[in-house]
Amino acid sequence: MSKTILHIKNMVCNRCIKVVKEEFDILKLPVTSIELGIVELDKELSSVDINKVKAVLSDNGFELIDDKKGQLVDSIKTLIIEKIHHSDVEGETVNSSDYLSNALGYDYSYLSKLFSSVEGLTIEKYIILQKIEKAKELLVYNELSLKEIAWKLGYSSVQHLSSQFKKITGLTPSHFKQLKDYKRKPLDRV
Repeated sequence: MSKTILHIKNMVCNRCIKVVKEEFDILKLPVTSIELGIVELDKELSSVDINKVKAVLSDNGFELIDDKKGQLVDSIKTLIIEKIHHSDVEGETVNSSDYLSNALGYDYSYLSKLFSSVEGLTIEKYIILQKIEKAKELLVYNELSLKEIAWKLGYSSVQHLSSQFKKITGLTPSHFKQLKDYKRKPLDRV
């Protein structure tokens, strides 16, 4: 039996998985497995099915990724988002370049050049942007101290986190926390 693996851009959270699963059910397409950025089906899709999938994904803010390089860049983003936003491992200091190379089976320099050429920013900058979004989330929850947030996100010090936070947002973490209208971005827009 043939299988189809689809790579989907902007599928960055469990709610995204739920929405995509529901849409595939409506289309009566047999999903074997679904995870962030990837849907596996039990059958090969016709061009008519592919067009239906593209339309329904577009209606929900997602996009089907057809080319291999785009799929690899999306895999890089998904791994970074999973590690920063969905992992229970705290204070981890695993080198991001080793993590991505091992997970994807490519040399980091190739991944880095590809990512920069497609996204217009470095992997390191993307990681920082994701960490700052996570820091915003944790500041809004108001359950952890800034020191605990810095440790949780793998920063060497509160000062390092605060410096990057201010550079990205224009605000100190404590000033951000005082705002009533929190300026968080959806993960697919970071």
